[in-house]
Amino acid sequence: MPQHPLEPLTADEFRQTAAVLRREGQVSESFRFAAIELKEPPKADVKAWRTGDPVSRTSFAVLWDRATNKTYEATVDLTGDKVVSSEHIPGVTPNFTHDEFHEVDEALRAHPDVIAACAERGFTDMDLILIDVWTYGKALMPEQHRHRRLGWCDLWARATPDGNPYGHPISGLKLLVDMNTLELLDIERHHDYGHPEVDCEYIPSVRGTEVRTDLKPLHITQPDGPSFTVEGTELKWQNWTMRLGFNYREGPVIYQVSFDDKGTKRDVAYRMSFAEMIVPYRDPTFDHYRRTAYDIGEWGLGCMTTSLELGCDCLGEIRYVDATLADSKGEPFDIKHAICLHEEDNAVGWKHVDQRTGAEVRRQRRMVVSCHATVANYEYLVYWRFYQDGNIECEVRATGIMVTTPFLEGEKPPPFGTVVDKNTYAPYHQHFLVARLDLDVDGDENTVMEVDSLASPLSEENPYGLALVTKSTPITSESEAARDFDWSTQRAWKVVNPNKQNKVGTDVSYKLVPGAAFPAMMDPSTPQFLRAPIIGHTLWVTKNSAEERWPAGNYPTQSEVDTGMSEWVKDDASLVNTDVVLWYVFGVHHITRIEEWPIMSVDTISFWLKPAGFFDQNPSIDAPPTPKGVSGACHDC
Repeated sequence: MPQHPLEPLTADEFRQTAAVLRREGQVSESFRFAAIELKEPPKADVKAWRTGDPVSRTSFAVLWDRATNKTYEATVDLTGDKVVSSEHIPGVTPNFTHDEFHEVDEALRAHPDVIAACAERGFTDMDLILIDVWTYGKALMPEQHRHRRLGWCDLWARATPDGNPYGHPISGLKLLVDMNTLELLDIERHHDYGHPEVDCEYIPSVRGTEVRTDLKPLHITQPDGPSFTVEGTELKWQNWTMRLGFNYREGPVIYQVSFDDKGTKRDVAYRMSFAEMIVPYRDPTFDHYRRTAYDIGEWGLGCMTTSLELGCDCLGEIRYVDATLADSKGEPFDIKHAICLHEEDNAVGWKHVDQRTGAEVRRQRRMVVSCHATVANYEYLVYWRFYQDGNIECEVRATGIMVTTPFLEGEKPPPFGTVVDKNTYAPYHQHFLVARLDLDVDGDENTVMEVDSLASPLSEENPYGLALVTKSTPITSESEAARDFDWSTQRAWKVVNPNKQNKVGTDVSYKLVPGAAFPAMMDPSTPQFLRAPIIGHTLWVTKNSAEERWPAGNYPTQSEVDTGMSEWVKDDASLVNTDVVLWYVFGVHHITRIEEWPIMSVDTISFWLKPAGFFDQNPSIDAPPTPKGVSGACHDC
């Protein structure tokens, strides 16, 4: 039995959700589950909960009827074993499921028309063909199919059974499929640019190459075990305490983050996660114009999470957390080692050399919560890092295999990408990630301040032009919610608690230090921008609402217009001294490089949450020194 209100659903609770809905006639044979997740209790109830209090459990499910293409939402009282609500949600399309990705691949590879189309291009071994299904924005769907749950498919060919599945695109050939029936609706034949001989293999045994032999072992050991503890879903390390969650859409969720400040437990954040990932390909050609992925809203970061391996994905004294999700039939499945927990050394944390007393130095230690997701050709590696000095870093690494496309021999390549191999280019694209940050800085009565650094003009008081000041501007209501990074002022944002001051009398706060921010570079009238105007600004601030979780809308699959952020801010709610949520938009502006072929080294991006007046002094000042004279540690002087 779950011991805390925020623990993820168990396998039995997934089964119970599906069973109750079937028992009460809400689900028939033609229904499938797009999602099942914990319906989180109200924030106030969770914060009031104490160990030993009863735990009431409720689940939320999204279903669709393949026979009618209708979408439904249902809430199930797991404690009472009954349906609370079930309703049809008109005009929406639920997310695609992991099951369907494989079902489409298998069904279409066996379809005689697809077999014939591949044979026309010189591919007769269908075991080497990968059919990669994508979702649509409705504006780009053929008019006659807009009433369907529609997928479009790329085709790729391996050179060998173990070869790179994304090495050889079959350009100019697309399949349209009804996701409910797996009916092949159309084969679009546009062009045939052939199949250039490319160096696309990345596995040494497949490439027939030797690996380096001059790299000595690197051992990371903690003979006394790690310094953190995990009890249920609660993680404690140094002065940090937090809870770990997981669901189909967001993947890992970090709850109730607090810091023990000299015996006082102080809230920092209630809930941190990724709420959306939007990946538009900036190539208008036939092969790519419809290629925009909403990886979280259309597929689910949790569903795409893969198991981690010691020595490969994680090093050191590791503790793993497994995850349980449900498939489209409502049956649970496990993702072993979905989350990795470990400590890392991170070089020097602080140091000073005094001519009289010598050097005083502290190594920096950090606690890492990590998760990896495979989204078709791309890998996203997510790291939440907690530091002894109260800093929080969120880092994402993108790797995997770039989408490529051939162009005709003797022709100039399209200007929308980089040539990476013979007659082959990789199109430019962007990865917009949206972090949902429900910070509670010493409580949930906060105000967000926009902070700019400004050079004072020359004057009698500033004769040498050295004066630098900061200007703080409160974001007072949701009509001011959309903010942009400004390089010229090194803009940042502080979440301030105006009801509590530090020892010098300033309001306690945490600062969002932006990183990896870039403009959308997209006309606001374009179909993709209309679906997700959140990408048009670096930061959005809203008043916390349990119903506002998905900034591109609850159902971005086949959407036309935004039903998320742009709708939420219309009520112009006050943002002064209240429970606020920050939505930080960052990512990878991917101007492709030849060095990223045939496989990408990680592209690393991050942002920080830093205490800014939250503590009365450096909270890592009591960090212990590394013992001197120990081999590999500090030296005796």
